[in-house]
Amino acid sequence: MNGKISRRSFLCAAGIVSVSAALTACGGSGSSTSTASSVAGSAAASSAAASGEAVELIVFAAASLTETLNAIAENYAAENPGVTFRFNFDSSGTLKTQIQEGADCDLFLSAGQKQMNQLDITASADVNTEGLDFVDGDSRVDLLENKVVLCVPENSDQGIDSFDSLAEHLKAEDILFCMGNSDVPVGQYTQKILAYYGLDEEALAAAGVITYGSNVKEVTTQVSEASVDAGVVYCTDAFSAGLKVVDEATEEMCGQVIYPAAVLKAAPNAEAAKEFLAYLQTDRAATVFESVGFTAL
Repeated sequence: MNGKISRRSFLCAAGIVSVSAALTACGGSGSSTSTASSVAGSAAASSAAASGEAVELIVFAAASLTETLNAIAENYAAENPGVTFRFNFDSSGTLKTQIQEGADCDLFLSAGQKQMNQLDITASADVNTEGLDFVDGDSRVDLLENKVVLCVPENSDQGIDSFDSLAEHLKAEDILFCMGNSDVPVGQYTQKILAYYGLDEEALAAAGVITYGSNVKEVTTQVSEASVDAGVVYCTDAFSAGLKVVDEATEEMCGQVIYPAAVLKAAPNAEAAKEFLAYLQTDRAATVFESVGFTAL
């Protein structure tokens, strides 16, 4: 593995603060909060909450953000009485379709640029092929970076210890490999990895070597339950689920894994959504994101 495993271990295990510690830190009382964080929280307080009005923020977010956003939202709501959250966690492709079909949504956090671009009129027509205009471009930010990793069941004896060895096993068609569907960002990153190794995904799937998950959590579950021999997920999901990580994809293999976020033009609570998005860019929120392996941008 060319000496990369120590770096991976640092990113996805030993060097990352535990999720339980992050939840404790983010769910604590205001007395344990630093002055700087308190100021940031006050600055981000929704105008609706400040006036005593209740507001429910509808947040559509990639499934890989489930644990972190729930923790951050709990802390934010404690600081901003009257603000509640309705989360919809799923694959970014599914969320994009729901938004396109008219679902109420204040804030969209995607695990890939493609799904956000498909809703952004300012994006290239090569990507936004339907000319959709759902995204408030002034609010759009690149919020986080994640990593794509290869995981195997804890007691695996297949000898899969790197992407190189995975490729050899796939060529031999002697394992069962799990990846995300083609409309899911983690699946799209995995497709790039297969292409990097010159592997024919369609032929492998027809041979019964590949099985699919409709979002990253489904892939994570199949690996954790040892129903497959290996799977590709995000570093953050691997960490949260306690999976055995054996390799990390390089940028050359699949590109950068960037999570964009934006308020939607038809957001029922646009101003409150913008203020929560601003909070997601504070140091306090970054602490939670980084506790499971995200890099705050």
